[in-house]
Amino acid sequence: MLHLGGFFSVPGNHLAGWRHPDAIPTYDMDFRGYAHITQVAEAAKFDCIFFQDTVGVSGSRQLARGERARSKLSRTVKLEPTAALAALAMVTERIGLVATATTTYNEPYNIARRFMSIDHMSGGRAGWNLVTSQIEDESENFGFDRHMPHAERYERAAEFYEVVTGLWDSWEEGGLIRDKKSGLYMDRDKVHFLDHVGKHFKVKGPLNITRSPQGWPVIAQAGSSEAGRELAARTADVVFTAQTRIDEARAFYADIKQRAAKYGRAPDDIKIMPGLTPVLGRTMDDARANYDYLQSLMPDDVALLSLTHISGGLDLTKFPLDGPLPDLPPSNAAKARQALVVKTARDNNMTLRQIARHTAAGTGHRVIVGTPEYMADEMEKWLTEEAADGFNVVCNHYPRPFEDFCTEVVPLLQQRGVFRKEYEGRTLRDNLGLKIPENRYTKARLKEAS
Repeated sequence: MLHLGGFFSVPGNHLAGWRHPDAIPTYDMDFRGYAHITQVAEAAKFDCIFFQDTVGVSGSRQLARGERARSKLSRTVKLEPTAALAALAMVTERIGLVATATTTYNEPYNIARRFMSIDHMSGGRAGWNLVTSQIEDESENFGFDRHMPHAERYERAAEFYEVVTGLWDSWEEGGLIRDKKSGLYMDRDKVHFLDHVGKHFKVKGPLNITRSPQGWPVIAQAGSSEAGRELAARTADVVFTAQTRIDEARAFYADIKQRAAKYGRAPDDIKIMPGLTPVLGRTMDDARANYDYLQSLMPDDVALLSLTHISGGLDLTKFPLDGPLPDLPPSNAAKARQALVVKTARDNNMTLRQIARHTAAGTGHRVIVGTPEYMADEMEKWLTEEAADGFNVVCNHYPRPFEDFCTEVVPLLQQRGVFRKEYEGRTLRDNLGLKIPENRYTKARLKEAS
């Protein structure tokens, strides 16, 4: 069975999607819009909705240098996603609520407390997308002149995960008693200090909030570099990735599942969900016309913005648009995404203009242009050929394309028996088919007793 997430990159994933006549560009700051598309996803039985995040304005260094024209279509205004999740928990019942929080510019205690609070508020439907910051502009918002090196970011992320999950296990079941008659509020033997001392963090604990109905919030991971894959195999319940070809997707799928084994994990403990951008039409010609119209809204200089954060600092405006993509210096931002873009350009003999416009249309994710039947065919094929466990649906603008996907594609998947008609349970782990993590202290206690 497929799993589906709604990846809400409001007001749209396409760099010029917000200019479409059907687009509602104010969705970036309108909670009512967030609530509407989340409820549409829940009615379609999506596993979860997902908000990506950056803690800064992408391209802010160019803005500071006065390069306003090149940044005129930047789309980095949005509500803080964990605050949005808490509010969405009040207007939904079953759908999972996942948001990004960077390990590069946060502290573990705050993140552990924030996501576990949302998990309690939602009845066990929260998820944390554990990422390292890609956007170099973020560093100066936190007192750093330079972005942390890629390897150090992933080293910090691995320790961050250990601290957060250790804090989530602070309270064993039965630790919070609240017995009015005896006056006993807690069982101190079941409340644990973490006492973590590591290279990046020193955290005593315990967390001042108990475990939730699903034990821990679901952990998602979105890195596809070597370091990202290793972190995903060790920590992730769900991997959000950008794969555009089925052979490459199968290889990625197999690689992550195989790596998980060395951490004592079964293949089904991790769900692989590539991004998918739908462009629908009644016929294939209609769909192509819809795509071409979207592309016509995007000037070439804006399309180049899609390559800025993976350019390795190279000013691509100095190169001819109808020449090849130049050799890019190593990137300290998104290494895997840079490699994907370069490979796509080289494999398809694309010009700089073509690869910029291709990337801007889906931010590196697969764009499927076609009828609902064609889209369902492609999704089912990736499932049966073990290229994906499901997909994150990323739309060019909101709300119309997402509404159309839910009403035109999802019913076809349900008719084919590859997507649910009703939710399996009440928690996100229930619906993803994931186990509740054992409390490490309870596990140790039982082992000691045996």
